[in-house]
Amino acid sequence: MDSTPVHRRSRGCTLVVMVAIVLLGLGSRRFSLFPTLLGKYPGDALWTALVFAGWALVFPAGTTLRLALLALLTSFAVEFSQLLQTPWIVEVRRTSLGHLVLGSTYSPPDLVAYAVGALVAGWVDARVCRLRPGRPPFTGEESPAEPTASAPDDAGPSPRR
Repeated sequence: MDSTPVHRRSRGCTLVVMVAIVLLGLGSRRFSLFPTLLGKYPGDALWTALVFAGWALVFPAGTTLRLALLALLTSFAVEFSQLLQTPWIVEVRRTSLGHLVLGSTYSPPDLVAYAVGALVAGWVDARVCRLRPGRPPFTGEESPAEPTASAPDDAGPSPRR
């Protein structure tokens, strides 16, 4: 049996991250949150980060690498599906939600933006939402980067220095 500890994710933290991604993504379409030089690509990267978080909700014990690959494959599949231009899918893509979820036009540079989104999502996930043995879940009351002080595992006296 494998004795490697399982690192689960906090679903609450993942939901908070998802809301932040959605607000950042929608805000980037309405306001100039990113340099104009980047065009629409930050939105594409955020979309893949949202897909990553969605997979993290479904598989909270999944490795960061596995979730990043799932997010990347999902994003690539949606991008390549844009080559399909049948009337029914074109109509779905003309709706606001359909356009946000499925896009409209295939663009190879989008694939690079998706890869960046998967990398950034994996980095954030590994530092914010993963629960580690001996580390309490992030509640918002303390900094996620600083572990809280806890009593020693053994009840014996601590050595004096």
